[in-house]
Amino acid sequence: MMNLDHDDDWLIDDSSSVQDSHPALRPWKVLIVDDEKDVHTATRLAIQDLRYKERPLTLLNAYSAQQGFELVREHPDVALILLDVVMETDNAGLRLVRRIREELGNTLARIVLRTGQPGQAPEQDVILNYDINDYKTKTELTVQKLFTVVIASLRAHENLVAIEKNRQGLGKILEGASDLYQLRSLKEFASGVLKQISAILDVGTDGVLCMENTPASAGRPKLEVLAATGEFEVLLGGASLAGFPQLQQAIHDALAEKRTIYRHPYDVLYITAQNGREFVVHFEPPWPLEDVERNLLEVFCQRISSAYDNLYLYSQLVSAQEATVVALADLAEFRDSDTGEHVLRVQRLSDAIARELQRMGAYPELLTPQFMEMIGMASILHDVGKVGTPDHILFKPGKLDTEERVIMEQHAAIGANILRKASKLVEGTSYLSLGADIAGGHHEYFDGSGYPQRLAGQDIPLAARIVAIVDVFDALLHKRPYKEPWTLGDTMSYINGRCGTQFDPLVIEALDRLVREKRIPIRLPEQ
Repeated sequence: MMNLDHDDDWLIDDSSSVQDSHPALRPWKVLIVDDEKDVHTATRLAIQDLRYKERPLTLLNAYSAQQGFELVREHPDVALILLDVVMETDNAGLRLVRRIREELGNTLARIVLRTGQPGQAPEQDVILNYDINDYKTKTELTVQKLFTVVIASLRAHENLVAIEKNRQGLGKILEGASDLYQLRSLKEFASGVLKQISAILDVGTDGVLCMENTPASAGRPKLEVLAATGEFEVLLGGASLAGFPQLQQAIHDALAEKRTIYRHPYDVLYITAQNGREFVVHFEPPWPLEDVERNLLEVFCQRISSAYDNLYLYSQLVSAQEATVVALADLAEFRDSDTGEHVLRVQRLSDAIARELQRMGAYPELLTPQFMEMIGMASILHDVGKVGTPDHILFKPGKLDTEERVIMEQHAAIGANILRKASKLVEGTSYLSLGADIAGGHHEYFDGSGYPQRLAGQDIPLAARIVAIVDVFDALLHKRPYKEPWTLGDTMSYINGRCGTQFDPLVIEALDRLVREKRIPIRLPEQ
């Protein structure tokens, strides 16, 4: 509040004592704008003890239109302005109404004009042309009428705020729920929930989200903290909820009673999903929540439940796809057992090279989040076409002759066809469609001299260009029926010697960085 330098400020500015007597309730802010000190004093004496819905008043004071403008800008949540018309000019109050509505864009504060000179501004003109609640002469406003005006104005303000909060809150819920539908991990989902609740309440809150694990969740705590902010971040580091006994009790009650608990400051939202999983969310708004805020949170809880169900179904779909991929890879490796852990090493190396390409800023349009998520798992399907290779060729200990080589090379097209056909059952990019690109393209050469389609350069899918290097790198380093293991130095010399002919130069650079900086994510054989 401004320093008003009046001798009787002790009588006028005692709002802190009123507010402090009810620290748990948000006070209504009422601004008195008048150039007469006696009006401030009389108004305060008349309404300072008034309470509406158990909330006290905080009275703000301004002695000119400009001071009033500054205070409204400083306190945009002011509920009521008791405004004198004639102050430094005959229409200072009317001009202030326009400035509040137009310059500050504040349409929620209720304004009651008071005048000691009613002839200065005719009442009908003022009511029609200015966004105000009432227009009274100062002689009309007895204590009882002032009480009525204040209560009616606070009620009108409350209704407008409720409408605006619903409008903004529902918008934030729709926006926030949309964000939650895009999140793919449970931890990200939990953090997103806390963020969106903070946005809906329009406060920076300390919060925590917990999930109650089922007996089937072996090795996990019964109540698992998925996300925490502010003072509750210690819970992510292993601290026990027992350090917050009142919160622990509120959470226990919410789970036991299967309902949301409003026990300020220990409010706990209860959320249940279709698969029976239960969540609780605690947050700390500075004031007890109003009905409109509670209603918005109840709506958001329904959206959270739907979003979690979506996340759960998505994770189940991904798990089913991964199980299919692993089964196909196991089938291929079952016939080619000498490769050992080859496909798992290919998976880790493919992931690592894709991340390194991303750090280098290479192929930004291709290294999408979906590509980064799928490349490793899809890479293990690179040799799935070997299920169609005859045993006498697949297991031959020496080099293949020309005819056998032709038959062996068919595995690339066989694998691509198998996976492409299966991928048509899944809409969009999947492990199977990306695996088809890899199976069919990891023997293509960058200069166009490879097989089966003699693709060149960027026409070879990026996933296949990555796995082409990874496959050779791992095969050279490890013992095969037809060769002994090579050294790391010889392997890198071989690969670098085929830069721009067999292999993509940028993918080679990514592998070089990993080797030089000893960030290869596999255990290299002893040499």
